[in-house]
Amino acid sequence: MTRTRISSLLLLAAIGLVVGGMTQLALASAGRPIVIAPITLPLALIAIGAIVVWMAVPIRRMTRGRAPAKGPVDPFFATRVVMLAKASALSGALLAGAGGGMLAYLLTRSVVPGVGSLASTIATIVGAVVLLTCGLVAEHMCRIPPDDDEDNDGQRPARARS
Repeated sequence: MTRTRISSLLLLAAIGLVVGGMTQLALASAGRPIVIAPITLPLALIAIGAIVVWMAVPIRRMTRGRAPAKGPVDPFFATRVVMLAKASALSGALLAGAGGGMLAYLLTRSVVPGVGSLASTIATIVGAVVLLTCGLVAEHMCRIPPDDDEDNDGQRPARARS
């Protein structure tokens, strides 16, 4: 599995920005109420990010040799944690973009929005950025350290002559 690319994160953030802003615009044009994220959303995003990092810590300790010898790292658990970390990073980018689109819509209106709706939208963006960051940190923590086979400065081992 490859590391999460910055281009993927930026693309998802841009998609979220456009979709979030256009959704708000379409709802307002139709005379329907716009979407305001509840305050529990950023709290949930931060909690998910913390759980992802918490799950990656034992893998980091075992791969670096800092944990007591409980046995080898379970490859299935490590794979699941890496996939969860990558999904968290991608989801965080998408939600941060969507929150940015919602915030852009609120700030471009001629009527000043309420403090509660602005605070909730900003908190959602912050929670999404925390989720994105925690996903990237957990993904980095689950990397396999380089092998010790490169003892002879990157040269190939000498072959035995026959």
